[in-house]
Amino acid sequence: MTDSTSLFNRHRPRLQAIAYRMLGCVADAEDIVQDTWLRWHEADHSTLDNPEAWLVTVTTRLSIDSLRAAKAQRENYTGVWLPEPILMAPPSTPEEIHEFADDVSVAFLFMLERLSPEARAAFLMREVFDIDYEDIARTLDKTEATCRQLVRRAKQQLQQSPPRHKVSRETHHCLMLGFADAMQRGDFHGLYALLNDNAELIGDGGGKVPSFASLVGGKRLAQLFYAGQRRYGDTLRVEVTLVNGQWTLLRYIQGALESVQSYETDGQRITRVLVQRNPDKLARIAASYSPN
Repeated sequence: MTDSTSLFNRHRPRLQAIAYRMLGCVADAEDIVQDTWLRWHEADHSTLDNPEAWLVTVTTRLSIDSLRAAKAQRENYTGVWLPEPILMAPPSTPEEIHEFADDVSVAFLFMLERLSPEARAAFLMREVFDIDYEDIARTLDKTEATCRQLVRRAKQQLQQSPPRHKVSRETHHCLMLGFADAMQRGDFHGLYALLNDNAELIGDGGGKVPSFASLVGGKRLAQLFYAGQRRYGDTLRVEVTLVNGQWTLLRYIQGALESVQSYETDGQRITRVLVQRNPDKLARIAASYSPN
């Protein structure tokens, strides 16, 4: 392995992290990293003062171009577009776990869809990857003042989203275990007790399977999950596992992964459920994770 290949592979996880947070799609992020590698392979490395900054810049610019094209396609997407969920090995320290879960959760990536490609890049570089404004300006080919404005406006737009409560990983895990158990047993009252009265469910079926674009009301959601157990009985199985850095429910029907369900909570009850049912976006998890 050459030194240049070794250097690229050392930074590959960071480049993949940037591209995935920009695009919310694993395959697209992998394509971006591969394109970055091709450009790296052709570059004159002797002229690069900071190879990591060069790689981040190329990855970010390619991601912006890809997101522009993706946004046009998503305007014609059937139903609500939700990010593709991914299984990730959890970080080792409590600090890393907290940061990881915050900046890569399905809810966070869904919220970022409000932003323009350049605003999303500026916001992620500053707020998630802690890159200084001088480097952001160089990457985006804009002035520092413009980049500061992009980040400020991005924060204002994101504040219009439903509030996100700071909940400990342990509390979230306990809620997910309780809800999974109630779902598995078909316990309507147990389900209802864990749902906020104004809880909302948002689903992504991609036009390939039925899915609710939006369903509001704790009682209605409890009835929906209860009906699922009544319909499928013992062939329904629910697993609690870490997806996108947060405890998530994987629902299997007759041994096949039917949905990945990401839950937001205020620490006491569930406030929102993001349900990914699009088979194309479930394929990677279905292939790499087997229920116990």
